[in-house]
Amino acid sequence: MRIVIAGSSGYLGAALMDALEGHDIVRLVRHRPDEENEIRWDPYQGELDPQILDGVDVVVNLCGASIGGQRWNEAYKQRLRTSRVVPTTVLATAVARAGVPTLVNASAMGWYGDRADVEVDESFPAAADFLGQLCLAWENATAPAAEAGARVVKLRTGHVLGPGSVLLARLAPAWQWFLGGRFGNGRQYLSWISLRDWVGAAVAVIEGDASGPVNMVGPKSVRNKDFAKALGAAVHRPAPWPIPGWAVKIVAGEAAVEMLRGANIRPKALQDMGYQYQDETVFEAIRTAIPPR
Repeated sequence: MRIVIAGSSGYLGAALMDALEGHDIVRLVRHRPDEENEIRWDPYQGELDPQILDGVDVVVNLCGASIGGQRWNEAYKQRLRTSRVVPTTVLATAVARAGVPTLVNASAMGWYGDRADVEVDESFPAAADFLGQLCLAWENATAPAAEAGARVVKLRTGHVLGPGSVLLARLAPAWQWFLGGRFGNGRQYLSWISLRDWVGAAVAVIEGDASGPVNMVGPKSVRNKDFAKALGAAVHRPAPWPIPGWAVKIVAGEAAVEMLRGANIRPKALQDMGYQYQDETVFEAIRTAIPPR
């Protein structure tokens, strides 16, 4: 297949590129092209030449500033929105004009907000909070492609656990120094997926016929306190120190909602596809990401 990828230089994009070896891959890049398979684009100019998509089977869009990149102020919240909605709108419009059969677009588990103990799947509506409405606008931006008849898939990604992943890079050093522990009361759910399972599921989606939202999470969400124990076991460190919610808020500001709230997310679409996980427990995922020393 001929596949165009936007956001290929990011953590997930780079891993996906390696897994798609054997396909004809074109990378949309913001810098001056260095390789034959790179095409320069600027989504903030408002459009993408549909001719770039001639003969393309799938467009994959993974663009978006990091949710945990810095404390959220109004300017950064606007950047989070713009960096997602603008590239998605441009690509979805180009997909529609060029008649590309498939658009696979990033989204996030933030769609669900804080659901306490309720198990949620892809049928649940977006939360009314900032992240829920951000994801709603992000997914709605794919509408031009869907209206043109393209197969549109929205990858609602949970916390990805892999070598160098954002969550583990933040937390592992504290655990190594015996300072790890649950956040808040530790009862909030954390929906995770190993990097290799995220890549495997993404490839299955690209090569398959699934459409609509797909929860890119592991087979079973865990409570924060159990994640803390699993991380401690993986690095051979106890996790005895509870980190109060107020302390998390002081450090992370409004972005603390990502750590203090959560949802028990079921990967129904992946299960319906028959996807077979390589890492079925959070401990396996962490051990794969942080090999024993």
